[in-house]
Amino acid sequence: MAKLTHEDILAYLEEATILELNDLVKAIEEKFDVTAAAPVAVVAGGDAAGADAAPANVTVTLTDVGATKVAVIKAVREITGLGLVEAKGLVDKAPAEIKKDVPAEEGAKIKEQLEAAGATVEVK
Repeated sequence: MAKLTHEDILAYLEEATILELNDLVKAIEEKFDVTAAAPVAVVAGGDAAGADAAPANVTVTLTDVGATKVAVIKAVREITGLGLVEAKGLVDKAPAEIKKDVPAEEGAKIKEQLEAAGATVEVK
């Protein structure tokens, strides 16, 4: 049997129909006792488990201002970039969304800032 080069194999793959390629995959699976779909299933399963463990984006909600309202207003201004009046209005409307659809890491930092100012925060 003549030895095939990589170029010969690639040329065959370029010209083969989908049905021929499907038959080739099945023949390789049977001959070498492997499954072409297994790595794809493992990767998809790993991604799904990771998505359930930690959401990609979260919403940070101020649930209670606490005793130090001025400190919370300052923290909200720093986090959101709002002016004094807008930040005070947001704090007065608690429970209120401070930031929506932020990465989970950023959400955790925002929660720390607000809790350090004396507020109660919920991250969803």
